[in-house]
Amino acid sequence: MTWSIIAREPETGVFGLALSTRFFAAGALVPHTANDAGVVATQALVNPTYGPAGLALLRAGQSVDEAITELVKDDLGRSARQIHLMGLDGRTAAYTGEGCVDWAGSCSEQDLSVAGNMLAGPDVVEATFMAFRAGAELPLVERLIAAMRAGEAAGGDKRGKQSACLVIQDARPYRWLDLRVDDHPDPLGELQRLHSVAAERFLAFRHAFPTADRPWGIWDRGEIDAMIAERRVD
Repeated sequence: MTWSIIAREPETGVFGLALSTRFFAAGALVPHTANDAGVVATQALVNPTYGPAGLALLRAGQSVDEAITELVKDDLGRSARQIHLMGLDGRTAAYTGEGCVDWAGSCSEQDLSVAGNMLAGPDVVEATFMAFRAGAELPLVERLIAAMRAGEAAGGDKRGKQSACLVIQDARPYRWLDLRVDDHPDPLGELQRLHSVAAERFLAFRHAFPTADRPWGIWDRGEIDAMIAERRVD
């Protein structure tokens, strides 16, 4: 199950991940992120333990290739697994087990990786990859959604649609954005709608949360309301 994209803005170091699949609540299983490690996406016959274990390996200084080798070597089900990941430096690696359901594969380069299985064909991964590369003028969230839309137009998951998610991880010790659509006839469309709702107030409100540079955040409600009014996305 699942095709997904992992991308990094080299100028900011911000990571993003988006996915779509004909599987319930894939956003609860596939994406794993950490501000001090990177991003891991575990899919196909998903092994959720790959997420925390992969982040721990990256955090300990292993390369992305070394991390994948370590994750799959003792997994008796590795032939049915697919994983791709990205380190803090934007380097990527991917693994697709020989038992993954066709079409299954990946395309990865510095700061960008797309992988999927149970797809209509290789055009899904290629269209997702190329659309992201072509959308350099877009904000990261819009660029990720546009890339996934292109993959969907190329056939997407050959079984249909059900769930989607979008995650943004920056230097904060928590995710900047974590949107999930667990069960919907048009999950990418609903994901885009949720992001529009978030832009009305939520994304601006998050600037009040504590960070490493401002450990107590902003708690004065008047100051928060003024900040939201100033930062709100129209």
